[in-house]
Amino acid sequence: MFKRLRRMRLNSNIRELVNETTLNTKDLIYPLFITHGEGIKNAIETMPDVFQLSIDEALKECGVLDSLGIRAIMLFGIPAFKDSIGSEALSEEGIIPKALRAIKKEFPHFLVSVDLCFCEYTDHGHCGILNPKLESVDNDLTLEILNKQALVLAQNGADLIAPSGMMDGMIISLRTHLDANGFSHIPLMSYSTKFASGYYGPFRDVAQSTPSFGDRRSYQQSPANRREAILESLEDEAQGADILMVKPALAYLDIVRDIRERTLLPLAVYNVSGEYAMLKFAQKAGLIDYERVLLETMIGFKRAGADIIITYHAKEIANLLK
Repeated sequence: MFKRLRRMRLNSNIRELVNETTLNTKDLIYPLFITHGEGIKNAIETMPDVFQLSIDEALKECGVLDSLGIRAIMLFGIPAFKDSIGSEALSEEGIIPKALRAIKKEFPHFLVSVDLCFCEYTDHGHCGILNPKLESVDNDLTLEILNKQALVLAQNGADLIAPSGMMDGMIISLRTHLDANGFSHIPLMSYSTKFASGYYGPFRDVAQSTPSFGDRRSYQQSPANRREAILESLEDEAQGADILMVKPALAYLDIVRDIRERTLLPLAVYNVSGEYAMLKFAQKAGLIDYERVLLETMIGFKRAGADIIITYHAKEIANLLK
């Protein structure tokens, strides 16, 4: 006798009973891009419904998120000035420390995570201090300033620090430095497998972080390398990461599953700007059933093994789940 698997699909009650993968608002982290000034809400042409926000406008956005049940955010800074070492990222009067203090004062129940990198802050657009001989980022000098930036963020209220530069040894370096300065309780969510991807284009518009020369292939992960991708995340786990991450998400679900099967740590995916923009412009063109495809995509991330989804769609998803 053959198996009649359709018995478990015949009505909504039985389908819900045997549903294997669920999506919840609490799975989501919403990125916010913070800039200096007041009353600023700059639209980004390549990322519909995503804005550069001054701190006062970001607080209004947090109020909207709170009403939707989204209480986990990730902050990215747009500095007032840029230089070769990203000096504003090292200052307590930089845009993100100011935003941290304001948001934690008004929304103390929020989980405020911060991206830890220098590409937005440097005049060359790369993720640390350049080594002219290599025409790339100097790994160990960059670790030194990452430590300084992390300490500033922790001292100003960050609940979770997310290093994204893909520097070798960044997790053990950050963990050691934070612990030595009284912040052993601050978790690290590592961009542990971050690919040198073409999906980041719209992000670079909103964060103003396009490299002035070359690209980031000398430090970000090759899209062609599966074993190396797994190794990157397992190495960060060994160094003390609390949460691992795969970025981008959509084209790398095999890597998400590979890592999920090898770690017991929480695993995040970053549903990046190019993935977001493709769905938004397909919606605008009337090519897809947008809401259905959006939820199907998110379930795909969870089914592959993600516990956490960083996504610009978070508000839409929260409304759909309601």
